[in-house]
Amino acid sequence: MNFSRRDFVRTAAGGLSLACLSASEIEAAKTNGVTIGVMTYSYRALTVPPGTERVDGQIEALKANNARDIELFEAELQPPGREDGLEKWRKATELEHFKSARKKLEAAGITTHALTVNYRDVLTDDDLDRTFEQAKALGTNVIAASTQVSMAKRIAPFAEKHRIYVAFHGHSNTKDPNEFATPESFDTALAASKYFRINLDIGHFSAAGYDPVDYIRKHHDKITHLHLKDRRKNDGPNMPWGEGDTPIKQVLLLLKEKKYPLPALVEYEYRGTGTPVEEVGKCLDYMRKAIA
Repeated sequence: MNFSRRDFVRTAAGGLSLACLSASEIEAAKTNGVTIGVMTYSYRALTVPPGTERVDGQIEALKANNARDIELFEAELQPPGREDGLEKWRKATELEHFKSARKKLEAAGITTHALTVNYRDVLTDDDLDRTFEQAKALGTNVIAASTQVSMAKRIAPFAEKHRIYVAFHGHSNTKDPNEFATPESFDTALAASKYFRINLDIGHFSAAGYDPVDYIRKHHDKITHLHLKDRRKNDGPNMPWGEGDTPIKQVLLLLKEKKYPLPALVEYEYRGTGTPVEEVGKCLDYMRKAIA
């Protein structure tokens, strides 16, 4: 059976059985037992040379970091120099633009595990529908969404229509029940649709006072992928990896031990001393050493 990385994450997202796969096929989709990669928001500060597109720079950065697994940050698909907001850009952009980006990424051996879309309540139904069409054009069946709990009911019909999973991304604001941060907020969303999942950011989850290791162990079948960053406890700041309180190594070892098919993606947000490529490289090295 020819089992690609994309097939692997789709199987995980759907909560389907892996029993039909051999051990060698499962391991072939991973690195040292764990799929590691980058959320491309990490490269947001990269300049775009004239005559190129943002995705070209993303590909070069990923090559430099020897990374092939990503969540693609939606804003990185916008043409350089466009001052329009994302909503206007979505409406004006043909699906061929997304198909072209997919071809470039696949030609470079890069797997897009999810597309980042941040849903706001100002979006029309047409806007919402368009985001799912764009995800399909990119060849992914997961949208990673930063949004509010109240948006889940609006999003549900579109997820079900397109059979695209929406994985809600959490932060650390536990005071507002409409924000995704607490286990209860995720439970509320998951109950609204069989196509809803969790994009667990272990840095934010830890800073909010929760144990990501325990949560992943109990809810891994509802998680599509992870964002990795290091933060201090008690809603503390982002830190260089190894200097915060997030149990990054413990999470990676859990994935390795239990063979959970959850891509673990760097989200570079601390204030580093090097370029984004250099800092992402440090994070990936940290991960590779943890699971060596």
